[in-house]
Amino acid sequence: MCVFGCYQSERGNELLNRLLELDEKQRQRTVWRMDGGGGSDANFRLLLQQGYQLHAKGFSSSHAAALAKQVSRWDAYADTWFDEVEPTFDLGRPFRVFVQRRRKKEKFLHNYFVITLKLPSKMHFLAYYNDRGGVETEQFREDKSGLAMDVRRKRSLQGQKGYIFLTDLAHNLLADFKHHALVGSRFEGYGIKRIVRDLLSMPGLLAFDDQKLVRVDLLSQKQYADDLLLCLQKYYSERFS
Repeated sequence: MCVFGCYQSERGNELLNRLLELDEKQRQRTVWRMDGGGGSDANFRLLLQQGYQLHAKGFSSSHAAALAKQVSRWDAYADTWFDEVEPTFDLGRPFRVFVQRRRKKEKFLHNYFVITLKLPSKMHFLAYYNDRGGVETEQFREDKSGLAMDVRRKRSLQGQKGYIFLTDLAHNLLADFKHHALVGSRFEGYGIKRIVRDLLSMPGLLAFDDQKLVRVDLLSQKQYADDLLLCLQKYYSERFS
């Protein structure tokens, strides 16, 4: 299991453990994949003490500078360079460190990544980290545009919290619908915004018999109606039959 992390504290870590309810063996199989916002030494130590795995970007600029000096040969990947070096700091458990070099405005900048996993190559390491980044970026951006999370505001704090929870629920339901209904169809590449705007807003009628859905009729004049009906049949058979 992978968990996408941000800022941690000792109190927050205790709360997290209560929410996840993972035993020692489960924590050993759980990977925290984090960007630089959560990558302080203190955060890393908290998670490693609990037995979790890490695949995270570090926060310390001094660590990055010291690690970059150890690199003897940079390997190019896309528009960056990588190498694995020996750690210059201690986190209480064995871990690996990768250093990244990138060019920005004619200057070289360095980042470092902490990882406790065994991966076959630097390319696998890079792909695994980029998977993390894509998920976070796409989810937040699509929730803002597709579910209007950034324009709807409640006056009370509790009301705003409730709206955020409902947005999370809608996101998960749409992700489930996309996985079970749209994969393999012409809509497979649709994000949340297009699913809401082009598919789920289509006029139609639902027929129920004894509180059970028995028929779906979509407006035939809509260009996606026939294909969407096939997707709905697939979704119903996989999730509700």
